Amino acid sequence: METPPTFPGLAGLIITALQVLVVATSYANEANPKTRAQYSKFSQASDESKTWPSRLGMMVIYTPALIASATLLVLGIKRATIPGDVVTIPLPSWATFLCSIHMAKRCLEILFLHKYSGRTDRGTPMMIGFFYALQASLVAYGGGQEKGQDPSISMVIMGTILFAIGIGGNFYHHHLLATLRSTSTDSAKKYVAPRGGLFGYVATPHYLFELIGWLGIAIVSHHINVYLTFAGMCSYLGGRSVAQNEFNRRNFDEKEWPIERKNMVPFIF
Repeated sequence: METPPTFPGLAGLIITALQVLVVATSYANEANPKTRAQYSKFSQASDESKTWPSRLGMMVIYTPALIASATLLVLGIKRATIPGDVVTIPLPSWATFLCSIHMAKRCLEILFLHKYSGRTDRGTPMMIGFFYALQASLVAYGGGQEKGQDPSISMVIMGTILFAIGIGGNFYHHHLLATLRSTSTDSAKKYVAPRGGLFGYVATPHYLFELIGWLGIAIVSHHINVYLTFAGMCSYLGGRSVAQNEFNRRNFDEKEWPIERKNMVPFIF
């Protein structure tokens, strides 16, 4: 099996450099209350003329990535001849299929599972939505390799198993979070200390399982730039997990939320 490739040429070098920058900066940005992305419970927006309901904001975050991954999955391979060169869109890959499943799941959860309150500014969801769409496109282009550069069967199996564990664990903990929020109008905005599953050990087990899913996609793709996508998500969600744990410590007492509880990885981080 060959060494995982990277995107070629100057464009590939620029993409790789930008991904490394994302990996290097996202954790610190999200852990810092002054620079973290202001959406979901961290949104401070309230002006209805300049904001969206949180559910709409979350759909704006994930829908472009779903459209991008599903479109590239359906398009397949196309060749366009340019003087002196040939541009190739890779064959639809298993990694693209898994990415489409992840994005579709998130959109369905937003529509039918999660309970939202509050509003978010319009700029943040649009920015993140564009970024996620780029990530989905990188997975599609990176995962659709030329013949001879495909991952081994064992890697495909291992990556798919990790993806299944990730998506299942992520959904389970999202379900636990959804059941905590009362459907009554008076208490819809009240946060309750999460419990069940791995919430007894960490603040964000749903992030942990999402990263397991992204690792599965990266293994299936067998491409350096998709591994960098996974690393970027580790940095981003790692910082968000710090923010979530700080939020829990501020809003719940020591009995509800022990101070020694970790951010995302049980007993470690």
